[in-house]
Amino acid sequence: MRQNIVDGIAAREGFFCAAYELRDTVGVDQHTFTYLNTLLGWFYHNLQTPDRFNRSTSKGNYRRNAMGLSWFKPDAKDMIAKAFELVALLEENGHRIEIIKSHRIGYIVFEDQHQVVAEPFADTPR
Repeated sequence: MRQNIVDGIAAREGFFCAAYELRDTVGVDQHTFTYLNTLLGWFYHNLQTPDRFNRSTSKGNYRRNAMGLSWFKPDAKDMIAKAFELVALLEENGHRIEIIKSHRIGYIVFEDQHQVVAEPFADTPR
């Protein structure tokens, strides 16, 4: 079981990173590969890619380490259900996934109907 820390930020790797890593692993079986692509494709078509992960609007902010963490909103039921499908597949393939909830997620830098990206407060779980 692995728990990867993201470079440049004191946070664990998200389940999307783990999913792409598993999909790109040499020797992953065809069923897992196909199922991963199906789930990731669903998210690609149904979940907006955030355009910001930093509070900074200065020139070159896109080159800085992304500080924002992504959170599903509690009422994003379809997204959360699909996320649990993906999590189950990841866990079957040796990835340790922890569910993190918080009422204090940090400084919001992006928000849509399904998700929020926030630079975490010092006491925000990561």
